[in-house]
Order: sequence, then structure tokens, then C-alpha cells
Amino acid sequence: MQTTVLAWPRIVTGIARMSKSAVDVAMVGVAVGTSAVAGVGFAGPFWGLAFAIGGGVAGGTIALVSQRYGAEAYDELGLAVRSSTVLVIVASAPVVAVFWLFPTELISVLSSNESAIEYGARYLQIVALGIPFAGLNLVGSRILVGADDSYTAMQVRAGGAVANIGLNAVFIFGLGWGVAGAALGTVLSNVAVTAAFAAGLCAGRFPGIGAFPVRVDPTGAYFDGETLRDLVTIGLPVGGRNLVWTVAEFPMLGILDLFGENTVAAFVIARRIWGLMNAPGWGFGLASSSLVGQALGKNDEATAKAYGRDIIRFAVATYVVSAILIAVFAEHIVVLFAEDPTSAEIPIAVDLVYAACVAVVFQGVAGAAAGPLDASGDTRVPFASQFLGMFCGSIPLAYLGATTGLGYWGLYLAFLAETTIPAAINYWRFRTDKWKAISQSYRPEAAAADD
Repeated sequence: MQTTVLAWPRIVTGIARMSKSAVDVAMVGVAVGTSAVAGVGFAGPFWGLAFAIGGGVAGGTIALVSQRYGAEAYDELGLAVRSSTVLVIVASAPVVAVFWLFPTELISVLSSNESAIEYGARYLQIVALGIPFAGLNLVGSRILVGADDSYTAMQVRAGGAVANIGLNAVFIFGLGWGVAGAALGTVLSNVAVTAAFAAGLCAGRFPGIGAFPVRVDPTGAYFDGETLRDLVTIGLPVGGRNLVWTVAEFPMLGILDLFGENTVAAFVIARRIWGLMNAPGWGFGLASSSLVGQALGKNDEATAKAYGRDIIRFAVATYVVSAILIAVFAEHIVVLFAEDPTSAEIPIAVDLVYAACVAVVFQGVAGAAAGPLDASGDTRVPFASQFLGMFCGSIPLAYLGATTGLGYWGLYLAFLAETTIPAAINYWRFRTDKWKAISQSYRPEAAAADD
């Protein structure tokens, strides 16, 4: 029951965010065309750095917040929140500067298609301004989930996603700003969500939403050596895990460019649909991190493992249902992303979606098994598993597809390798119970005093 209560709002949030991303691509495709979709796709891995940076810090945040919330160590909880805010801003500022100053040069690394480069650079330069806010949104969400309240986080972030879709419709179609409008809508919606989280956490409530589970004093200390070290130690591998896919997109898009513009556009469409299918994993992963972390904060390791085991089973069952539904309606979904339903990328994208439907079931195992590891601070293994899946499995298979007779089968197998390898490794690590011992060094002093 607790898993469902925590997970379903996060799943709704994920669906809203991925729907927003999918609608962005669909709007750009309908309004501008295939080259614009490819351009936004080339800008995607750079924008993904926002989630690598913010997600890394947020990984440390939810581990520390959930354990301190479970142990009722609220002063330490506030310190973790303030320190997380500082880390996101400091880490993201240089990235924003580089993307703003050199967008064309960066997109040119991935493609020689002049039209796609122009669209991608225009999108990247504007969307770069939203990177710090996107990172802070992740931290804000993890604070609430770690404190047993994913519903409030859902209201704030899903509301931002809906606002983003509305802004994009106005900017892209109403004002005719194309990819620049899509980027601006993303930036403004992220600013609004950050403001809502900040106001709610400082006041303990937000108008129209209600009470927040925790209240954080904004005038407290922001620089505590031990807290910052814990956030970096836990969060760096989480950020690295998020960065794996972001970095892998660079060679992947370069490989896809060998297939041609239509394959790049098809892959971008398939990844957006993949994101929708993967939305339940965020809910289960964060629910697992929160519940497992709270149990560890109370030194109840048996309950922590029980939560982790049940959530893995629940996640797999949900992913199977999601994959079947998407596979049945794949053709109808893909055509929504194209200006012309008969365009060449449509059949390619449909086949890629079928491959994604098989692979995403294993993503359910990988994500849910990583939840207990993240909660305990054992974040290096999920990072290593994601790295092996992408760079030792997915990327080589895609390259073989582009350069040998393997063809598109290389891309289908690349989807599968991306998820099966992390699933096997993360589940093995969960079964070893080593994460329980690792968690002891991150548990709050209040819990340790009760031993």
C-alpha cells in the first residue's frame, strides 16, 4: 500500500513530463518538419546534462532526506536541502555558459546536416538557461518524496509540465517561433516550478496545493563539510549514471547520422515514446528509495529489504502491461510525431518502438533494483551497470548495425543491451545485501544514538 501511495503520483509526474517532451517533438515536427525534429534530437544530450547534474545531487538528497526523515532528525534534513541547492547552482553555471556561447559548435560535433545544426543550435542556446532550474526541480521533488509526500511533488511538477505544453502551443503555433518557442516554453515552465518548490519549502505550504511535509529555514547554514561530502559521495555515481546515457547519446546520434536523417528522426521519436513507457520506473525507483531509506534510518534492515523486493515485483508487472499497450498502438502513436503520416521515418520508428517494448521490461528490473541501492548510498554499482550496458553493449551493437549487414537489427539489439545488462547487475547487487552495511555510514546521528 505504501509503495502505491508513493509511486503513483511520481508515475503521473513522469507521464506528464514525458508527454510534454513527446508533445514538444510532435509540435516541432508538425510545425517545422523532419530537420527540426532531428535538430532538437541533436540538442537532447546537451539538455540531458541538466538531469545528470541535478539528478546526481538529487540522488544524494533523497538518501539523506529519507533517512533523516525516518529518524526525525529535522535539523540535519534542512542542512541537506540547503547544501543540495548550492551544489546544483555551482555545478550547472559553467554548463549554461558553454551552451550559450558555443551552441553551433557543439551541435556540429554530432552532424553535418546544416539545417539540423541550425535548428539544434537555436534550441540549445535558449534551453540552456533552464538547466539550473531543471536541476533544482529534481532536488525539490526528491525532498518531498524522501519525506513521504510524492503527491505534492506531483502537483508541482505535473502542473509545470502542463504549463509547458500550453506555452509551447502559443510560442510554436501562435507566434510561429518554432524550435525557439519550444525551448523558451521549457525554460519558463522550469522557472515557475522552481519558484513553487522554493516558496512551499520555505513557508511549509503553497497556495492551492496545501501543506508541505517539511519546512526548511532558508537562513540556516548552506556550507557544511560533512553534508557536502555525503552528497557528493552518494550523488556523484548517480550523476554519472544519468550522464552515461547523456554521453552515450553523442556517439549514438553520430552513428544514427550514418543511417540518414530519417533514422535520426525515427530514433528521436522512439526515445520519446520510450520515455513514456519508462515513467513508472521513476515512481517505483523513488518510492523504493524513500521507503527503504526511512526503514534504514530507523535501523530496520529487514523491512528495508522487504520494501525493495516487493517494489521490484510490482515494477516488472506494471512494465509488462505498459509494453503491451504501447506495442498494440505503436503505429497510431508514431504518426502523431510527423508532419506527413507517409514520411520515411514512420516505419523505422514503429520498428524501434517494438524493440523498445521488449527492452523496457528489463528497465523495470534495473530501475526498481537501483532504488534500495540509492537509498543506502551504494550508488557505484548502478552507475557501473549503466555504463557497461551503454558503452559495452548498446553503442557497439548500434555501430555494427551502421557498418555491417546487421543493419537495423543493430539498433533493436542496442535497445535490449541497454536494459538487460543493468537489470542483471543491479538485481544481483540487491540480493547480496552489501548495501545494508554501506548505509550505516550515512545514517543520521539521531538513529545511531538509539542503538
